[in-house]
Amino acid sequence: MSKKIPEIPSASLADIAFMLLIFFLVTTTMDVDSGLERKLPQWVPPEELQDDQQIKERNVFVVLVNRNNELLVENEYESLDNLRERAKEFMANPYDDETLPEKEPQEVQFFGEVMITKGVISLRNDLDTRYGMYIAVQNELVAAINELREELARQEFGKSYGDLDKDQQDAIREVYPSRISEAEPKKVGGS
Repeated sequence: MSKKIPEIPSASLADIAFMLLIFFLVTTTMDVDSGLERKLPQWVPPEELQDDQQIKERNVFVVLVNRNNELLVENEYESLDNLRERAKEFMANPYDDETLPEKEPQEVQFFGEVMITKGVISLRNDLDTRYGMYIAVQNELVAAINELREELARQEFGKSYGDLDKDQQDAIREVYPSRISEAEPKKVGGS
């Protein structure tokens, strides 16, 4: 008589596999993609655009990033380290410089009549621009506006912009609006 080889009980293998699957699903962390927070303007048909809505050249701060990840600000090569200060100077135009954006008087809650800039920051990059460089430029431009808001909050209210109530923050956003225009990337040179 031959001996039978004992079998491994397989009835609970499906249960064990299911439990392992649940364990790995529960304990695995998922990376959440974070993006850039942008509020898009309302679309206006071209025939409804008024002449005064056209942007004058002096009101546009042109920032280009080429395929070699080189930064050009107002057609001059610039270091990423200097971009924030140049953008702040452009948006604030503290001395009403004629080469910087125009300002118009506007009534703003908490501030009364304030001269508001008509400046727009225009960002364009090449299709071959490295993503890290693109994000670094974006961060500097957004940081410039955030620093202007922070400085104004401390000057007018004596506290940080983040500590202000919603109405105060809205008023500061009116004084220093975030006007960053992103042009469609294009292929520069070659095919």
